[in-house]
Amino acid sequence: MTTNIERALTTLQARVGSADTGAWHTVDQAQINAFADATLDHQFIHIDPVAAAARSPYKVTIAHGFLTLSMVPHLVASALGDEPKLEGLVAGINYGLDRVRFPTPVKVGSRIRARCELIGVEQVTPNALQLKRKVTVEIDGEAKPGCIAETLARLVFA
Repeated sequence: MTTNIERALTTLQARVGSADTGAWHTVDQAQINAFADATLDHQFIHIDPVAAAARSPYKVTIAHGFLTLSMVPHLVASALGDEPKLEGLVAGINYGLDRVRFPTPVKVGSRIRARCELIGVEQVTPNALQLKRKVTVEIDGEAKPGCIAETLARLVFA
């Protein structure tokens, strides 16, 4: 008799290499300002449209790189809507990141979405799997992404 975690491991291993793309999300100035307030990072390039227009190479405000990164769970959830339900799953836990880069800034008013590729899955405890995904945060109309991150998640089973 196979257990919930064994069935989940088999299901997810079959999906390694598969990729899904989520819905677009618009990053507006209010969201950038709220992130600046939450992190106490009030550089003009993020929160002052007049100064950014005059002094920034982008001529508009840009999202903090860490704001873009913090959107990954939301963007990934949108992309994973078609993933199979895993019986006995009780929690999904953010375990960390292996590699993060911000190739292109996300300008105010930009639309972003995640492209998620499952690149690895392994059983790490008797009741947990670890998933590794390559998440690319695409920017509508830009050749390079706003963020590329390898995320680690732990799935805990009853």
